[in-house]
Amino acid sequence: MPAIPSSLGAADLAQMIDISAVQAFHTEADVRSLADLAVAQGFVAAHALPNFVPLLRSLIPEGGRTLVGGPIGFPAGGHMTAIKVTEAKALREAGADELDLMMNVGRLKSGDLAYVRDEVAAVIEAAAPVPIKVIIELHHLTDAEMETAAEIVAASGAAFVKTGTGWTPAAATLPRIRRIAAVVAGRAGIKASGGIRDLDTVAAMVGMGVTRFGINTTSATELVERVRALPGGRLPIQAQG
Repeated sequence: MPAIPSSLGAADLAQMIDISAVQAFHTEADVRSLADLAVAQGFVAAHALPNFVPLLRSLIPEGGRTLVGGPIGFPAGGHMTAIKVTEAKALREAGADELDLMMNVGRLKSGDLAYVRDEVAAVIEAAAPVPIKVIIELHHLTDAEMETAAEIVAASGAAFVKTGTGWTPAAATLPRIRRIAAVVAGRAGIKASGGIRDLDTVAAMVGMGVTRFGINTTSATELVERVRALPGGRLPIQAQG
């Protein structure tokens, strides 16, 4: 379990938020705007679809506060493992600082857990030393499947369990985050993604051990500004048992 901060300032929160332009309709102009906003606001990462990652890398200085990321097997996760491995290598070579792997949910729900474990391991190896967040897409999972997926990720050596792609209805509820945190037990980070729009939810999730958020650019900027406007410019956090 990561150390739970007692409070967060605006810059602290920005360093917990990934912003992205990973929908099918996002254009080069969107990616350029994403890079500008990420750097200006100090967000921890900006992600774009694979073909735009080289552009994003050219726009965001290496070694700064903002990491460059891209997805693997996105958004459905049904690619062959060899394709995911190739994509991981290509994105690493394009300068990505971190990568988000979409788990094969169909294999997980079929009970083919060896396939899922082997695929995650193969992508982690191909991407090394670039860290991997594994997206488990909560919207499609029962609670039992969610816990199985979280255990696979936690045992794999991946950097994070990520709750969703943003391509499905939001499912990162507080009860589900609590259950994921109990399964992961500090072996991997937790990235909550999808439908997070208010500071009460952010504070509760941080109190459960969430250290990264995937939030759309408009809401991410609004949340950081809301923290800045709080008394003392700090968002209080209480550890959740």
